[in-house]
Amino acid sequence: MQHTSLTGVRAYRDQGFHKYLVHESENFKILNFNFRAGQELPIHSHDLDGELSILVLDGRGEFLGEGGTVLPAETGDVLISEIREPHGVRAITDMSVLVTIAPPI
Repeated sequence: MQHTSLTGVRAYRDQGFHKYLVHESENFKILNFNFRAGQELPIHSHDLDGELSILVLDGRGEFLGEGGTVLPAETGDVLISEIREPHGVRAITDMSVLVTIAPPI
């Protein structure tokens, strides 16, 4: 069993978001992204079959989608989508999210 404390690795950078690889296996990948207010992971998609989830660990922001879709996001909210579906994140306050991708890309 693997144990990781995200509070011990949580870091914020003024020049772009911080990304930390929590776990990667043949089954899934888990990443922790930390954004300063105003930073974002631009809308993108992957040409693969699979799903992803984005869990807001702390802070407030927006989930970004195709066609200008914007969904509010705050601590405890989860976005689940197909990997092929365009997705992104924008931080309104400092924000930490946990992204799970299955299968890993």
